[in-house]
Amino acid sequence: AYEMQRSLVGSEMCIRDSFTTLGVSPPRAFLNVATLFMFTLNLVIVLRNICRKNTNIIISCLIIRNAFSVLFWLFKVEIQEKMPILQPKLMKQLMKFAIFGNTYQPKKSLHALRLFELLKKQGAEICMCREFYQFLTADLKMEVPVDALLEGNDFTADMVISIGGDGTFLKAARRVGRKQIPILGINTGRLGFLADVSPEEMEVTFEEIQAGRYSVEERSVLQLICNDRNLQESPYALNEIAVLKRDSSSMISIRTAINGAYLNTYQADGLVIATPTGSTAYSLSVGGPIIVPHSNTIAITPVAPHSLNVRPIVIRDDWEITLDVESRSHNFLVAIDGSSETCKETTQLTIRRADYSIKVVKRFNHIFFDTLRSKMMWGADGRR
Repeated sequence: AYEMQRSLVGSEMCIRDSFTTLGVSPPRAFLNVATLFMFTLNLVIVLRNICRKNTNIIISCLIIRNAFSVLFWLFKVEIQEKMPILQPKLMKQLMKFAIFGNTYQPKKSLHALRLFELLKKQGAEICMCREFYQFLTADLKMEVPVDALLEGNDFTADMVISIGGDGTFLKAARRVGRKQIPILGINTGRLGFLADVSPEEMEVTFEEIQAGRYSVEERSVLQLICNDRNLQESPYALNEIAVLKRDSSSMISIRTAINGAYLNTYQADGLVIATPTGSTAYSLSVGGPIIVPHSNTIAITPVAPHSLNVRPIVIRDDWEITLDVESRSHNFLVAIDGSSETCKETTQLTIRRADYSIKVVKRFNHIFFDTLRSKMMWGADGRR
């Protein structure tokens, strides 16, 4: 019995030391089996001593102590395993938010005050882009409780908040770039497919965020490759890349190839290359299809084509698009998420899916089709 007792104590110490060295808790299945075996074996030894009328009290006490020691160890590990579940709730109270806002509509910026109140109530750290801060303090004479101001694109945060419309969201996404910081859009604009949280929903939305009840969607990004330095300063688009004629010129010819295979030469006012996210933006306004966000596709839609039988086409987003443009004015416009630059007609454009994505924060019960039906007013009948 004494030798078995030493073996059990040694086994217990070996298990503890092994997992302590690794810095992890024992696996649950292994822990249950090992504990049950050790506890049962200890009791068997005690019963064996009793049956043989072995009255060695010291050995029996040691065995019982060892059995309860194993149970205590199990209880301690159980508590340690539950700690990571409690830890995120503490972390969420100390989240760091980077805020970007619309600087053109003073009345709609008043919702920012309510936003600051909600964030400070949660004990969050508030960082704000300098342009929006100056707009609120200098132009609107607001008192803004910020912890830091953001300069350029070199910043970190747990979450980015865009307060404005989809245009403000796109600017925030451009600033976030490859940082993989999730972006929440609060809509104070008109339509708002990207910024789809209304000001009235802010309080309940941030309660859900504090509780960890939200989802993050991955949205694909387009990349433009060309030899124009101005366009290469910011060549990424969350919505679309559009090739357009100049205001004073006639229509342009756009020779289009997919993975090197000739597709068509579009005689039109332009061509819109859109992601699924951008399918409800400029592409939709020129007759493009609505695409579900996670379909891994790209839509190619002509703008006012000269031929009536030319229609939009949807391709895979891992295919490469090559454009060669001819214009009577010998130049044309390239718009990347609404920011346009003049380009010479000798410039060849290559468009492909970027090697990173933008993370978009959505409410836990968010369904794309509900948003689509609401924004597009499907099923609404205004007749009386």
